[in-house]
Amino acid sequence: MMLAKLLFYFFALLAVGSAVLMVTRRNIVHAAVFLVTTLLATAGIFLQLEAEFLFVVQLLVYAGGIMVLFVFVIMLVNLDIEMRAVRFNKQWTVAGALAFVLAMQVLTALWVGRKTFHLPAAPAALAERNTETVADALFSHFVLAFEVASILLLVAMIGAVVMGKRRAE
Repeated sequence: MMLAKLLFYFFALLAVGSAVLMVTRRNIVHAAVFLVTTLLATAGIFLQLEAEFLFVVQLLVYAGGIMVLFVFVIMLVNLDIEMRAVRFNKQWTVAGALAFVLAMQVLTALWVGRKTFHLPAAPAALAERNTETVADALFSHFVLAFEVASILLLVAMIGAVVMGKRRAE
């Protein structure tokens, strides 16, 4: 039990820390590496929760496929133009104040609703049939959303190929 908690905290801190580093890096390649680290840490949390299907999907689809697309976009974008662009760093005080206000709102909402956050434990039957339950819900209740998402990804992939061919010519 203690090892499970330590592993969870390790993966959670790794995910949150690498997500913060991903957002704060100026080098886009470093940000992509931190994004991969965040996705892998999230996959570790899924595996620890015995959600094997989500673990595999996280590894194959996000850490694998989506990151390959990100790397292609990084290679296609002309980074020299972005590096020479004028940076607007004068809004740090406004951004910091807004972030502080947002953090206070979230903390207040969590404090006010602390007694209503009772998450029920998952039934043992769901834990045993994780993949079947996800597939049943996906293809029976959410089939329209699944198909719309697949068409959207297909259009995005075709658009990336067309844009890549135009730049190559």
